[in-house]
Amino acid sequence: MGDRVLVVGGGVGGMTAAISLARRGVAVTLIDADPQWRVYGAGISVTGISLRAFDDLGILDEVRERGFVGAGIRLRSVTGHVIMESPVPENPLPIQSGGGILRPVLHDILSRAVRAAGVEVRLGIKAEALHDDGDGVDVAFSDGSSGRFDVVAAAEGIFSATRGMLFPQAPAPRFTGQGCWRILAPRPAHLDRTELYVGGAVKLGINPVSRDEIYMFVLEHVPDNPWFAPEEQLPHLDALLAPFGGDIPAIRAGLGEASQINYRPLEWLLLPSPWYKGRVVLIGDSAHATTPHMASGAGIAVEDGLVLGEELTSGTSVDEALARFMARRFERARLVVENSVRIGEIEMAAGDQVPATTIMGETMHLLQQPY
Repeated sequence: MGDRVLVVGGGVGGMTAAISLARRGVAVTLIDADPQWRVYGAGISVTGISLRAFDDLGILDEVRERGFVGAGIRLRSVTGHVIMESPVPENPLPIQSGGGILRPVLHDILSRAVRAAGVEVRLGIKAEALHDDGDGVDVAFSDGSSGRFDVVAAAEGIFSATRGMLFPQAPAPRFTGQGCWRILAPRPAHLDRTELYVGGAVKLGINPVSRDEIYMFVLEHVPDNPWFAPEEQLPHLDALLAPFGGDIPAIRAGLGEASQINYRPLEWLLLPSPWYKGRVVLIGDSAHATTPHMASGAGIAVEDGLVLGEELTSGTSVDEALARFMARRFERARLVVENSVRIGEIEMAAGDQVPATTIMGETMHLLQQPY
């Protein structure tokens, strides 16, 4: 396939692809539009498929050290009464575990691995034009420079500019009708696993993300897709948390002007197969942006990067390698995206939650299979 790959976008999927390829002897250049290579958001929940992928990437030990990895889940009623606790296996495998980590911490772990792998990192630039002549891709960058690469992998996120260049008729991201509030707060000493509060008007979950902090999310039905001004966010969130018991009153009481509160409407996108054209391929949220209902978006993006590295260095032609990449990736991404959206629809309908639980269980079982 040649030995030069450009990765466009320095998020989870892009960094994983860069590491995977560079460790296999490929000369990789990674570009990101942000000159400071920042990451936005609070915490991130991770499931077994994410932890297995982190293990395969060689970063699981550091994720354990700087984040939280545990097993089992605890369901509570709105009042805080424990409804169910799942059994915890002895010495669980990564695929049997779950956890959370702060987004900036995960970014730091991955970005240092990128540089350690010998990837050339160029910040503050974009790929403004791509010309694929069948033997390679000529790329014009926003700083006036240019380069030629054997393959370009775009991992720019849900609003990918490369997707627009490659597939101008591709569907736009779709709003689901839900909004997600994300909050960082001190970790209660007894919190040893993910907890979900069910049965209320909104869905709430808390997850440890370090020794001292938790990540709390609240899913709200907002069909009109409102915008919340900064001064409105804390009072609105306070009202959403008011009905809850358990640890929530103490968390609520600790919220203030200095609290890290993040809100965003939930959108999704699933690009039809194939996600590539010629020698340019889309990965991660550029091709399959999901809602957080199965906490598997990061895991699927990391899997994309690992599989792309395997296939592009398998000794086949680029076209065959990308076809094999699609054969391994599309169905798994479809499962996560479509079933996450379906769970959200059930939540918004406020109907019987058994189907949502069934969908989640069946999907996670399928995702435990090798990628």
